[in-house]
Amino acid sequence: MSAADGPQTTRTAVLLEPGTIQVHERPRPRPGPDEVLVQVTSVGVCGSDTHYYTHGRIGSYAVTAPLVLGHEAAGVVVGVGADVDPARVGQRVSLEPGVPCRECEQCLSGRYNLCPEMVFHATPPVDGSLSEVIVHHHAFAHPVPDEVGDDAAAMVEPLSVALWACRKAAVGPGDRVLVTGAGPVGLLCAQVARVAGASEVVVVDVNPHRLAVAAAHGATDTVDAREVPLETWYGGRPALHVLLECSGHPGSTLAGLRSLAPAGRAVLVGMGGDTLDLPVSLVQERELLVTGVFRYANTWPAAIALVASGQVQLDDLVTGHFRLDQTAEALTAASDDPHAIKSMIHPQT
Repeated sequence: MSAADGPQTTRTAVLLEPGTIQVHERPRPRPGPDEVLVQVTSVGVCGSDTHYYTHGRIGSYAVTAPLVLGHEAAGVVVGVGADVDPARVGQRVSLEPGVPCRECEQCLSGRYNLCPEMVFHATPPVDGSLSEVIVHHHAFAHPVPDEVGDDAAAMVEPLSVALWACRKAAVGPGDRVLVTGAGPVGLLCAQVARVAGASEVVVVDVNPHRLAVAAAHGATDTVDAREVPLETWYGGRPALHVLLECSGHPGSTLAGLRSLAPAGRAVLVGMGGDTLDLPVSLVQERELLVTGVFRYANTWPAAIALVASGQVQLDDLVTGHFRLDQTAEALTAASDDPHAIKSMIHPQT
């Protein structure tokens, strides 16, 4: 059967305006020469998706026209462009959602996550992956083995954030690591830090259920910040080497910085306010290294290998499965249920 004989439309969840999502029939895409056609099997909900749905913008990125959300995706290759090996048809893939220009200074230096021409799923005006079928550049559709299920293949994206954060922090054997915020990325940071050899991984949050999940997945200790201020908890204990700040909360960031030993490394992962009062004297006197992360680069093969080998658990973090027409419920699940961690949408249902 030729492409012309197949389906001509695809069901797509479209954000029309803040708080309004509808499933529309859109023209079925056709892959360009260097693209693959992917039947999407699983899409994870990220906090940025929820923010666009609720507020219609993140920083300078605003939803000014209908937008398809979703950038944590997995699927099956069902078609290829003229320049792509046809043997890829039938291959299960995890989609790296950003496609850089591959020509600028940042790309050529290996920092393609900082490419100024990056085309990234679900970042206005670029549509995301909440559709039955999408097209994507073949080099950023990474094959996954049978050991990695569809949900886990989609969650390679937040795992890549955690892997990139731990690389930026140079987490290594014997390090004492503090993770502030036990959302999906914080929980994955804890797992990756243990795999990297950290001897101590302390996770701080205000949600006891998430702290219990952290304790079962890599954390050597947990702190409920509602009951014990972080400053009180680490007082008298050996200072920490690494802060992975995943909450975006200014108070957690400052308390985490104060917990660091001289020459400690702090990586700001969570998105909070645009500005933060930085304790400059503390940074100078302890020679702290403070940096941020923006997405990731060169993480997908390693992240897939961590999941396939069982060193990192992703499926345990999934707390809800939703149909495409339940996208709105999936986007608000985390705020509606304190036990919710990661919601997955299955566009084929």
